Amino acid sequence: MLRMSFLEHLEELRSRILRVLAGVGIAFVISLTFCDWLWKVVTAPAMNALRTLGVHDPKLVLITPMEAFNIVWVKLPILTAIFIASPWVLYQVWAFIAPGLYRRERRWAAPFVICSAGLFISGGLFGYFVAFRYGLTFLLGLAMMNNVTPMVSMTEYFDLFVDVMLGIGLIFEMPVLIFFLTLLHITSPRFLIAHSRYAILGITIIAAVVTPTPDVFNMMLFAVPMCMLFYFGIFASYLLVLHREHRAFPWRKALSWAIPILLLLTVAAYFLAMHNGYHFVSHWPFFTR
Repeated sequence: MLRMSFLEHLEELRSRILRVLAGVGIAFVISLTFCDWLWKVVTAPAMNALRTLGVHDPKLVLITPMEAFNIVWVKLPILTAIFIASPWVLYQVWAFIAPGLYRRERRWAAPFVICSAGLFISGGLFGYFVAFRYGLTFLLGLAMMNNVTPMVSMTEYFDLFVDVMLGIGLIFEMPVLIFFLTLLHITSPRFLIAHSRYAILGITIIAAVVTPTPDVFNMMLFAVPMCMLFYFGIFASYLLVLHREHRAFPWRKALSWAIPILLLLTVAAYFLAMHNGYHFVSHWPFFTR
């Protein structure tokens, strides 16, 4: 292992932070050229939700003159730059911690960066196409059922959008975190399984905190994927332990059980959805009531 003094660690940290800021800055400049298109993408869930609820001329509301400039030309490019530069940022994180790992463990650099960036971006896509759209329709519909006319401020809307995108993006990093803690011998799959009930309780509390609204529906949109990712992370760390012990995972036997179970659950979910009035349509969200 490489040995570095405290000051050398601080210098290395400073260097990595500057590189991260440079990468995000370049992505920010690139994002500035697409601000109008990006804003249309951001507002699409609101427009679709309002149209679904019967609003004929859906629009967001401008409260102060500086709102549009601050959001469209400053905050939105920053959010976009974070997602665009996420592989570079995560590579700098790995490069900072790599000197503390053994040589054989440093070979995980490429998988770490690819998986971490992929999960973060996938979390953002899940938030945009699933959690945010359904959550927004649910919240606006809940208000309109009580004779409330929606008048959504663009600032409040964008703040909610950022909370969901970044929140779910970070949540999707859970398997990488569990894998990394196993790689450093801080935890183990056996320990995580034995204490999974406490993890589920903690996940529920975290989901309640990060959910921008207090309703149970939106909390479950955060909590259910977190629980699934937690167990996926345990499985990935178990594969790592098997690799250390020079053992192979019985993929054929596991798939022979997993595929029929998944098919059964899919069929059950489909008939349950049909029983509750859901059906497929040719436009987004493709499966509606």
